[in-house]
Amino acid sequence: MNLRKFFLTVGFSGLSPKAPGTVGSFVSLLIGLFLLEFLHVSTLFLLSLLITVIAIKQIDIYEKEVGMHDGKEIVIDELAGMWITLSICGINSENMIIMAVLGFLYFRLFDIWKPSIIGRIDRDVKGGMGVMGDDVVAGLAAGIATAGTYQLIEKFIL
Repeated sequence: MNLRKFFLTVGFSGLSPKAPGTVGSFVSLLIGLFLLEFLHVSTLFLLSLLITVIAIKQIDIYEKEVGMHDGKEIVIDELAGMWITLSICGINSENMIIMAVLGFLYFRLFDIWKPSIIGRIDRDVKGGMGVMGDDVVAGLAAGIATAGTYQLIEKFIL
């Protein structure tokens, strides 16, 4: 149970009394940026998919143990979504700070707002698949929005 909770709460960051999703996303961003110093973005993307698959099963077990769906302390979904955002936005050593800030903001926006299919997944899909699914799609949307916004900034500002 303790190792599962450590994993699902991303090193217990999801136990933050205030804004556990934001805290978990920020911790996940920092871990992702650290890993990108050593790994290619495609490896980070594959790691996020592997973590998603593992998390779906572990969330199903955890939800049965605690008797609650999508508890606020579960933030492994934020890690997967944040890493997907970083993986597809076009981040590199030259644009890392601005891409990290944009990616974080867009991911939190899509994760909280839950537009379109993100909201439907959150509302209609049960268990670990539902917990992880909306954040994976939010990560895809955030990565695309981050890349597009950076292109506009580069064209008109930088």
